[in-house]
Amino acid sequence: MLCLGSASPAATPDMMDQVLTSYDQDEHGDLEAVVVRIGGRIAGERYYNGADAGTLHDVRSAGKSVTSLLVGIAVDSGLMENIGDPLRRYLPIAADRPVGAVPLGHLLTMRSGLDADDEQADSPGNEARLDASPDPFNFALSVRLRDCPGTRYVYNSLTAYIAGLALEGAVGERVDTFAARTLFAPLAIKDWRWRRDRAGHTTGQGNLSLTAQDFAKIGQLVLDKGLWNGRRVVSARWIEESLTPRVRISAVDRYADDYGYFWYSKTYRIGARNVRVDFASGNGGNKIYVVPDRSLIVAIQSSAYGRVRGQRRSEQILLRILGALDAKAPRTKRFPIWANAAP
Repeated sequence: MLCLGSASPAATPDMMDQVLTSYDQDEHGDLEAVVVRIGGRIAGERYYNGADAGTLHDVRSAGKSVTSLLVGIAVDSGLMENIGDPLRRYLPIAADRPVGAVPLGHLLTMRSGLDADDEQADSPGNEARLDASPDPFNFALSVRLRDCPGTRYVYNSLTAYIAGLALEGAVGERVDTFAARTLFAPLAIKDWRWRRDRAGHTTGQGNLSLTAQDFAKIGQLVLDKGLWNGRRVVSARWIEESLTPRVRISAVDRYADDYGYFWYSKTYRIGARNVRVDFASGNGGNKIYVVPDRSLIVAIQSSAYGRVRGQRRSEQILLRILGALDAKAPRTKRFPIWANAAP
């Protein structure tokens, strides 16, 4: 189903329509939604395989990027003073645990040094073991260090879960409760779910469910450097710091060049120019692509969990949309604005 809000079909260029509708024929049946925002407005959206504008979808690890925004809000408000602070400052119970001395910044960049690797089935701290634990809180704090913190990037959900615990300790409430008040309410996100573990802690590593339109709003907030409809939600400084490349990861992740504070970036060659894309990423191909050079957001929801094709397909959708915009772009402007597009 192609939706253009109150806009006429002519509001979205034919090439954009062709990109979105071509995935009606996708054979796998696990793509759910694509929402495209350009110049701050919805330029096109399409739903697949029974999903619609009201469907809540688990965006998996893209929720880590939301956790990063919430850490930024806590920093902005003085509840967290310094990303260089060790975990024990905000979670005193971790003072004598291996992770207690790890700076928050190393958690946010997947360089905690903990013996946790989601790509290795035998890793003591991998996501499967965390999820299976009857006491995830104590499990997380008991994982030992393998490397000196700050020396090596290893993707794992354990560090994001611990970052969520630090956030809880700093703000004095559960992450989802803090999110509802400080992030979701300002963005008019009313329908959402965020999983809590057996002990009642919000899973800062992911399992946040949003509608596709609201998922895209998160990207718009980042594109607009923390503003939503003129209201400051998170500081521009935090957005910049979150997106700043801090670890080169292209050798271990074919879909990204660099990693910031739970946000990825990659530069693509589109036409005659290099185009940087910042993005949130979740298992199955769940993505928020933020493209400042085109004033573009592409939010993709997919349930191809555990299948590489989900990531590959989402990147293909992004590149096809960028290609369509590049072909349509007026020579005198950096990106096209379609004035009749739905808000």
